[in-house]
Amino acid sequence: MSRKEVPRAGLLKAALAGKISNGQGAQAGHMSVRQFQRLKVRFIAEGPRGLLHRLRGRPAPRRLPADVRARVAELLQSTYAGFNDCHATEKLQEVEGLVLGRSSVRRLRRTLGLPAKRQRRGRQVRTRRCPEAQMGTLVQLDASSFAWLETRGPQLALHGAIDDATGTVLALYFRPTEDLHGYVTLLRQLVTTYGLPLALYGDRLNVFVRNDPHWTVEEQLRGLQDPTHFGRILRELGIGFIPAGSPQAKGRIERLWQTLQDRLVSELRLRGIATLEAANAFLPEFLADYNRRFTRAPADATAAWRPAPRDLAAVLSCRYSRVVARDNTVRLGPRWVQLPRRRAYTGRRLEVREYVDGRLLVFADGQCLATQPAPAAEFILRPRRSPSADRRQRPRASQSLAAEGGHYPPTPRKRPLSSRTPAPATPRKPSPTHPWRHSTPYSTRSRGMTFSRNS
Repeated sequence: MSRKEVPRAGLLKAALAGKISNGQGAQAGHMSVRQFQRLKVRFIAEGPRGLLHRLRGRPAPRRLPADVRARVAELLQSTYAGFNDCHATEKLQEVEGLVLGRSSVRRLRRTLGLPAKRQRRGRQVRTRRCPEAQMGTLVQLDASSFAWLETRGPQLALHGAIDDATGTVLALYFRPTEDLHGYVTLLRQLVTTYGLPLALYGDRLNVFVRNDPHWTVEEQLRGLQDPTHFGRILRELGIGFIPAGSPQAKGRIERLWQTLQDRLVSELRLRGIATLEAANAFLPEFLADYNRRFTRAPADATAAWRPAPRDLAAVLSCRYSRVVARDNTVRLGPRWVQLPRRRAYTGRRLEVREYVDGRLLVFADGQCLATQPAPAAEFILRPRRSPSADRRQRPRASQSLAAEGGHYPPTPRKRPLSSRTPAPATPRKPSPTHPWRHSTPYSTRSRGMTFSRNS
């Protein structure tokens, strides 16, 4: 019996013994008098078993048909193996045309003995940070290195950005590793699609902030280190950056990686994607479907996006200061640019910009002097030197970057030793008429003279 049916046997026995009336028994059992009288008849005829509900043990009229249950069980063990309950329910409805709820899929999965995708953990008590009210006020960005293609391809690093106010995934981009090229490309997608946000929230990666202890003299006087290449890009765009002190501080994008490592991996496996290029080509379709399902409305409908500048490609670049060589060329690593012959720039320090698409441009007083197209091979934007490295000399191997002072003197060059040993120098004796031979350092004309003119 259920907890509701257990007290009825005692009430019926008391009513049959004449201790209580049918109305008192019905009121105590929370039922009508007519129902109480029916139970008395069934209790007299069948005993306590007559108090059980008549539908107990019968199949439910709205249960899933046997063929549907068998079809779903087969799909959960083959095509949609490893999908979570909600994701599998969506695929069964959209792809297979099987209309059933998440609870039904969960019961079938547990009946088959399949474990849950993620075990539920106990809740941890933390101070809640309210999300921003406007879209574009704060954007969290990070990268996750994971086997996104499983065993079909190499391990990749997915760079992503999510809006703090709405939970909208703004941009995603696959790279072999987490690097500056991936974050600059991610920022370009974000700015061209939505606009400039007010601030970015990320970790303390050396791409975002300076982690070295070296300070130049100018930085010490200013009390602030020069930014990284990515930090200089954000400063020119007017975007603030907030470094997080822990992964929990930027929990929205950390939880996004948990969701994508479940859903995106399954979607890539479902389509048989095995290369980085194909994975990047699939991301726009995945983003549209993901944001349609999980984006929430902001507290303030007015967005905080700002329009992107016209020279966005020039801003999204690494900048270096280089001295023009005698042949009127500027070199940056293995690449060099020939300046026009109408003017000689020999010995002058110019600005060289390396774009994210591989182009190389030389600027003087804000004007572009020469351009070199992108190399034929796939170009990867890597910082060759820090922005402040052009104003300081590199330290010697024996010196530490943590030493006091910003400028290190250059190592003096030693003359090469000759193979022939020089002859020892002969000492030279002064001549007899040399002033050192005399007792007084005056000439013969001044002998006998005193310092007083009156003597």
